[in-house]
Amino acid sequence: MLRILKWLIYLVILGAIGLAGYAYIGPYFGVDFTPPKVEIRQPVVLDAK
Repeated sequence: MLRILKWLIYLVILGAIGLAGYAYIGPYFGVDFTPPKVEIRQPVVLDAK
């Protein structure tokens, strides 16, 4: 059981390193992580009495 837990921890650590690497190296390969810039206006009705 301890052996499986140890491998699971190794996989989680490798996954975190891979995700961080993808976030830093991704823009060099054409991946764009920026959100679309769109202005949204909605009227707000306040019910103040």
